[in-house]
Amino acid sequence: MRILLTGGAGFIGSHLADHYVAKGDQVTILDNFSTGSQENIAHLAGKITTVDGDIRNVDLVEKLTHDADLVLHMAAAVGVNTILESPLESMSTNITGSEVVLNAATKFNKRIIIASTSEIYGKNPKQPLSESDDRVVGAPQKIRWTYSDAKAIEEAMACALHQEKSLPVTTVRLFNTVGPRQSGRYGMVVPRFVRAALKNEALTIYGDGRQSRVFCHVDDAVAAIATIVATDATIGEVFNVGGTGEISIKALAEKVIAITKSQSVITYTPYSDAYPAGFEDIQRRVPDISKIKGAIGWAPTKDLEAIIKDIAGA
Repeated sequence: MRILLTGGAGFIGSHLADHYVAKGDQVTILDNFSTGSQENIAHLAGKITTVDGDIRNVDLVEKLTHDADLVLHMAAAVGVNTILESPLESMSTNITGSEVVLNAATKFNKRIIIASTSEIYGKNPKQPLSESDDRVVGAPQKIRWTYSDAKAIEEAMACALHQEKSLPVTTVRLFNTVGPRQSGRYGMVVPRFVRAALKNEALTIYGDGRQSRVFCHVDDAVAAIATIVATDATIGEVFNVGGTGEISIKALAEKVIAITKSQSVITYTPYSDAYPAGFEDIQRRVPDISKIKGAIGWAPTKDLEAIIKDIAGA
């Protein structure tokens, strides 16, 4: 199978590349390396085709899509810092870029997977969150919500193209996916904590640490996506992909210190000192994964301890 993987030099994208290369598929990665890294795919040299380019380049995307059997659209501007510091570029990438990719897949009738996010749900207090739950977001002038808004537009375009043009698309909403190769540079808490702990440096919590999350190993997320690709009944659907076992950020920091046997201490920093003006955190975000379990029999296999050990290289 010939696969076009946008954002393939990124964290999740590079793990998808590993999966499909191991299967013997032909993988072409399209990435502008704004958040992705050559280091993530260096081990695949000679086994993949890499195109340094932008998903907003219509001619390039159409050419690569024409030559593919499957499109895995993972490219996006991600991370709290990226969104708050460069909102216009982020919105352009996440809206215009996704429109280009979706239109190309429609033009050539290609199977496509769209990587969306738990940010879709915004600050909906209902937990756990299921695919049909409402979006609850802040005012448009709060830049923090532009990522959620952009991904919602992407999802809406995918849905409309499926309904009107029969685009064979499936959307996956990824919840706090973590694992090796993930950068702490974009505000990702688990790799940031693990790297600090391994150096016996302070683990800095933003806010009071009572906010909670559920983490999913990237290998489990890749398995979910690959199974969705292989299951035609998932076309036109949206699925949450996430882990189990809710944990507070304070408890996460304590767990990282214990597992890594670190001498690190925990410190606290107000949000106002950590992020630009306009940031608003979510106190809880827990996925309901019953739909994907029922559709394809998928469930996560790696717990948080295994995730931390994997990131730490233990």
